[in-house]
Amino acid sequence: MPSAPTALVDDPPVRERGRRGSDFAPLLAELKAAGLMERRRAWYARMIAVNLVLFLTSWAAVLWLGDSWWQLLLAIPVALFTTRASFVGHDAGHQQIGRDARTHRALSLLHGNLLMGMSCGWWNAKHSRHHANPNHREKDPDVRVGVLVWDADQTRGRTGVMGWLTRHQARLFFPLLLLEGLNLKIGSIVALKERTRREQLVEGAVLAVHFTAYVGVLLTAMSPLKALVFALLHHALLGLHLGAAFAPNHKGMPMPEPGVTWDHLRRQVLTSRNVRGGPVTDWMLGGLNYQIEHHLVPSMPRVNLRRAQPIVRAHCARLGVPYLETGLVASYRQALGHMHDVGAPLRAERARGR
Repeated sequence: MPSAPTALVDDPPVRERGRRGSDFAPLLAELKAAGLMERRRAWYARMIAVNLVLFLTSWAAVLWLGDSWWQLLLAIPVALFTTRASFVGHDAGHQQIGRDARTHRALSLLHGNLLMGMSCGWWNAKHSRHHANPNHREKDPDVRVGVLVWDADQTRGRTGVMGWLTRHQARLFFPLLLLEGLNLKIGSIVALKERTRREQLVEGAVLAVHFTAYVGVLLTAMSPLKALVFALLHHALLGLHLGAAFAPNHKGMPMPEPGVTWDHLRRQVLTSRNVRGGPVTDWMLGGLNYQIEHHLVPSMPRVNLRRAQPIVRAHCARLGVPYLETGLVASYRQALGHMHDVGAPLRAERARGR
């Protein structure tokens, strides 16, 4: 993987807009006129401070409680506020918070490498490719063939264990998310060798501080066996929360056909799904439930996405562009239903072979 800047993909360049792409220009102008592109530094300062206090308080409680199996319950708030840190790192990668790249780089290192133990450079590079071409079979790393597959064409040649996983991937999706927290850390370490020398030194050093502090706190607070169980539980809950926040956004949405080119507005709106809800949903999903608005203008501060929604929805209605918003349960049902359908050819093939 080539080295990539910290900033994630932002508003589309003019050259991408073309004839139909101009449909995005008046929307962007309307969002700017409404003040929704303005930085919300005070809001972010309060939110980050509260998250840090709650994150550190959760770890302090682990030390205070002493060596006890009851400490395992504290893996719940520790995982919750680790996920909150990841949301801040996501926003920093999109340059939503401050005015300069140095501030966002520092926030990314703090919340990604130090608090989460995940390389912000590696994740930002991958996430940037996703934003540039969401749900594109060849260009979006989130829908490439892996343990899971997202398109019937990707099931060809899947046999053995991988074939079994594909046949049952809908029911295995949430159990597999329990491994995602560990997967992010392993992926971060493996990807360091592909970064520049300077990035290896900086990111590697911060990751080393994270792992040293993490292991040190656990072994100080509890026995080695309890520390191992706590770490596994913490990362399982972290992966489940992160996956539950990201899963409803694009799974089961249209995937661009080969040779078909969509302008920026359609590329982002047609492949994204919003999730209805109130403040609790916004908080638990880190604002990612406004996925359409976020994908259209990634640098818009998270707190402004709710206010942008009626403007974006009205603009799409004027253009006749489908705008999908569902409830949380319905979003999971649609995503899992799509995964189940993708595995259907292998289930049929197995049934014929019996």
